[in-house]
Amino acid sequence: MAELFKDRFNYESLYKLASQIQTVYDEFPVDAFLKSTMDEMWDSLKLKQRIMQISVNLGKYLPDDYKTAIHIIDKVIMNYDTCSDGFVSFFPTFVELYGQDKENWDVSMSALARYTPYASAEFAVRAFIINDEERMMAQMASWAKDNNEHVRRLASEGCRPRLPWGQSLPNFQKDPSPILRILELLKADPSLYVRKSVANNLNDISKTHPDIVVKVAKDWYGKDKNTDWIIKHGCRTLLKKGNSEVIRILGFSDAGCVRVNAFSLETVSVPAGGILTFSFELEAEKKTKARLEYGIDYVKANGRWNRKIFQISELVFKEKEKRYYTKTHSFADTSTRKHYPGIHSITLIVNGTERGTLEFEVLAAK
Repeated sequence: MAELFKDRFNYESLYKLASQIQTVYDEFPVDAFLKSTMDEMWDSLKLKQRIMQISVNLGKYLPDDYKTAIHIIDKVIMNYDTCSDGFVSFFPTFVELYGQDKENWDVSMSALARYTPYASAEFAVRAFIINDEERMMAQMASWAKDNNEHVRRLASEGCRPRLPWGQSLPNFQKDPSPILRILELLKADPSLYVRKSVANNLNDISKTHPDIVVKVAKDWYGKDKNTDWIIKHGCRTLLKKGNSEVIRILGFSDAGCVRVNAFSLETVSVPAGGILTFSFELEAEKKTKARLEYGIDYVKANGRWNRKIFQISELVFKEKEKRYYTKTHSFADTSTRKHYPGIHSITLIVNGTERGTLEFEVLAAK
């Protein structure tokens, strides 16, 4: 079994951390830090809880003077690789917990910018946004112009309205316009690392404000290859929902230009954990850019259906070109999906338009 990330926070790694702190700050009590951090509840703590507990105890044993504590952390963090997969994420959390006083603002902002290449500060900045939105978003705008891609990414990732595992930003969920001013500065960023964050931010916004993202797509698309990449990935939820405006903006032709022939299933029933095989032929009446998807309407535990969209491909058909496809879909249970017996359906989708639906049965496990 693969090691859980939270298990990287263990006695050996925390002893190493504490010893490194002690070399800089000889009053740091290694044993007391370890005992209070890895207490009787430690084994039951989840990842974020462990990070928080480490951060709280750093605050307990580092100097009370915040600037002095940051000076110590600055020296310690240099012992870690910037590609350490976020192990030292307790340092940005330390800033979040102890550095929100107005007199410490500049110290905290500089620290987060220094630490984010080692462990993204995307979670830590959210408390600062909530406490002083205008000032923090001005800081994010400044970071969006930074030479370091990690800092530029922080400007986008930190203000995502639906950041997974992140503190909620209800103001931005209601009105994402402050976010758009940041994304505007990053819309043609040369770093794929940054562009992915911008695209994810737009995708978050599209789930509650689709019209805003459609307008952004109209304004941005077709002017820069990096921006086009962002729009394509930032509109993925709208594409899956068959949003006609986004489909048109991205250059996918009318679905009627592509004829669907011989859409069929290999069998009309699938055993629990089995494979569904389906096939179809496509024929283009003229040169056509096409996005091919299929939707499975799964039976839920309550007997209702829930659709999940899967992409097959995107391609350009030549005039009169034919293509034949045979695809498979697994009905094995996973950690994110449990399958239930009953009548399901599969729908072929071309450029956001449904082009045929077939029903089949998933059989109960024996």
